[in-house]
Amino acid sequence: MGDDEMQVTVSGRHMAVSESVKVYCNEKAERLTRFYDRIQAIEVVLDGHSGLHTAEMIVHSEGTQPFVATEQHADLYAAIDLLIDKMERQLTRHKERMRNRKHPPRVGGESESTLG
Repeated sequence: MGDDEMQVTVSGRHMAVSESVKVYCNEKAERLTRFYDRIQAIEVVLDGHSGLHTAEMIVHSEGTQPFVATEQHADLYAAIDLLIDKMERQLTRHKERMRNRKHPPRVGGESESTLG
């Protein structure tokens, strides 16, 4: 059981997803694990509808609700790029919130004085 067990599934609505698009999504999605290491599975749903592509991503991770982001663009690859950026920001924000929750600000500051 290594890090490579994270699953990325790519599916298409109203469109066939080519192998190269799947590979592209996979490579991009793998990057997200660098931002957040508790990701278990990533789903990408691509919808090609009336000249506009919609890319949706659902990131399943340990101990939290799934993260969801959607992006639209006339160019499918651009939609995927924007989607990954959006998800990176979501994961980064979540991680910062987690970090802040683990270390609540100390009242009185007695912890700082004991360090020196």
